[in-house]
Amino acid sequence: MFKKWMAIFKKDDLMDQAYHRSFLMLELTREMFLKARESLRQREDNEIDIDIKGRDLEINSYEREVRRNVFNHLVVTGPEKLPSGLGLISIIIDIERIGDYTKNMVELALVHPGKLHGGKFEKDISRLEKTVEDNLIQTKKCIEAGDKELALELLDKYSWVNQACDDCLEALVKEEDKNISAGDAVALSLYSRQLKRINSHLRNITTSVVNPFDRIGFNPK
Repeated sequence: MFKKWMAIFKKDDLMDQAYHRSFLMLELTREMFLKARESLRQREDNEIDIDIKGRDLEINSYEREVRRNVFNHLVVTGPEKLPSGLGLISIIIDIERIGDYTKNMVELALVHPGKLHGGKFEKDISRLEKTVEDNLIQTKKCIEAGDKELALELLDKYSWVNQACDDCLEALVKEEDKNISAGDAVALSLYSRQLKRINSHLRNITTSVVNPFDRIGFNPK
């Protein structure tokens, strides 16, 4: 199905432009994620080297542009191209939500004093961070190529992430590491949930490559 959508995108300038905007938006969100993670987890001064608010506004602007282009395309072509247009809008919405969660990470970094350490959960948190970063890169490659095999591989490869985030949250609530301060426990809980939500939105995007429109966001049958 996604290959058919790609063919439609390439035949229409507005849709092709909207489609390529999704690549740019994913790259912007990856940059935001890396800088947010650096500020929260790698720096004692809580500084951040890019204008996250400006990047977020840029992503929002692209989302509105895509909606306009898809709408104008559908007005001209009629309902025949509706699934491809709605599928693209669905992808854009997920990317915008990833941007929101990375902005939340920055807000967390700004209020947390110094670098956030994971205590006994450090190894697990580091693995989750690296996996989400990798997923951001691979998801962009997947939708650029419309690669169904890669999409299925990614859905399987990263299927463990959400449960691992939940396990970390549960362990923090149960105070399994008594040496973690209350502030750090709250911050780690929020951070694990943000990583989970980013991963979930990336999975939604990936499912668009293998599923029909009505099953975007659900596991392939």
